[in-house]
Amino acid sequence: MQIFVDADACPVVGIVEKIAEKYNISTTLLCDTNHVLTSDYSEVIVVGAGADAVDYKLISICHKGDVVVSQDYGVAAMALGKGAYAIHQSGKWYTNENIDQLLMERHLNKKARRGSHKNHLKGPRKRTEDDDIRFAQSFEKLLRMIQNGR
Repeated sequence: MQIFVDADACPVVGIVEKIAEKYNISTTLLCDTNHVLTSDYSEVIVVGAGADAVDYKLISICHKGDVVVSQDYGVAAMALGKGAYAIHQSGKWYTNENIDQLLMERHLNKKARRGSHKNHLKGPRKRTEDDDIRFAQSFEKLLRMIQNGR
């Protein structure tokens, strides 16, 4: 098992690395040239800037049984399709049971934004320490479940 992080503007990279190191799991951070990262623990792959370049690279190198950390539902869906596990930076696990619903909600929200003349939609709320704790607990639980063979 390896961990792959869609690391462009990902707020949980440090948490992922800390837990991955605890479990001695190889981790790869993927980012584009606009978000160059460095790491003392993980391998860092920098992909040329371009729409979805990081996403496609991540999916091309992840395998069945790997863990993908991404806030992108499309990346999560492709990871699940390859037999990998996927987790959102909120700590929510993507599953074959919930991914279709999430993709549909994303589609409907995008459609609503296009139809609206309001271009001042709020962004996500500020991340809190509780969000980090929730993610860390959920991520560690996922890794233990995988290591114990479910």
